[in-house]
Amino acid sequence: MKRYKNVDDYIDSTEHWQDELRQLRKILNSTRLEETVKWGGPCYTFDGKNLVGMGAFKSYVGLWFFQGALLTDPLEVLINAQEGKTKVLRQWRFEAKKEIKTRLIKTYVNEAISLQEEGLEIKAVRGRAVVIPSLLQAALSKNKRANAGFKKLTPGKQREYAGYIAEAKREETKVKRLAKTIPMIVAGKGLNDKYRTC
Repeated sequence: MKRYKNVDDYIDSTEHWQDELRQLRKILNSTRLEETVKWGGPCYTFDGKNLVGMGAFKSYVGLWFFQGALLTDPLEVLINAQEGKTKVLRQWRFEAKKEIKTRLIKTYVNEAISLQEEGLEIKAVRGRAVVIPSLLQAALSKNKRANAGFKKLTPGKQREYAGYIAEAKREETKVKRLAKTIPMIVAGKGLNDKYRTC
């Protein structure tokens, strides 16, 4: 993933949705949020907490609310893009410029700010057991360096690797993912470390 110095850099590099991103950016910057770049994309914070992210994808441009599960969502526009994985994050997708309504977006953003001011948030569940898929377990048993590297990783990083392999639907995809991740595990790297430095 490319790292961007600022939001202009991010918007200028997107193939689609530049006008819509600029429109969303203007709306977000008209609120009390502060603009920054995190994990390779525009992020908007309040009192140092991440509240809203913005990004462009092939079929839509979207906002995501980091504590979106707490929002009342009167328009029922927020979706959980990773059901079963994401507990709190919610996305609002726009597939056309005409769907971007300043007043409505500001209503959601202002509610998110109010919830933050009240100190309301859903905390991540810590301490869950790591469930290692059999394919990864077999590879770790055969490779002492990978096994040692895996044991040194934090439980969160171990879960990322386990989930990455387990979530593949086809066996050949699982095998490809395993081949990609074993050198990273040996090197002591987390699956998503490159995104954490943004």
